[in-house]
Amino acid sequence: MSPLHFSFYSAFTLSCLGLAFHRTHLISALLCLESMMLSMFIPLSIWPIENQTPSFSLIPILMLTFSACEASAGLAMLVASTRTHGSDHLHNLNLLQC
Repeated sequence: MSPLHFSFYSAFTLSCLGLAFHRTHLISALLCLESMMLSMFIPLSIWPIENQTPSFSLIPILMLTFSACEASAGLAMLVASTRTHGSDHLHNLNLLQC
């Protein structure tokens, strides 16, 4: 395994661990999700260069577009939950309450 691949795998793993263990604030969960998407975007965009393929792949651009949409939806949820609940703590967001 090359050091480049190891850094991509470790960035994705660290962002997954951050999402699993640091779930107190909604903004930290959103940042971990965004880092997961970016750690997948960079290898997908470098992959055609490593394989010397002349064709241009649209998968990284589509993934970056969906990542931007996910970030905007997450920030909209953050603003809405902060306005209604007063904070962005995830333990305040209980779906079972009326």
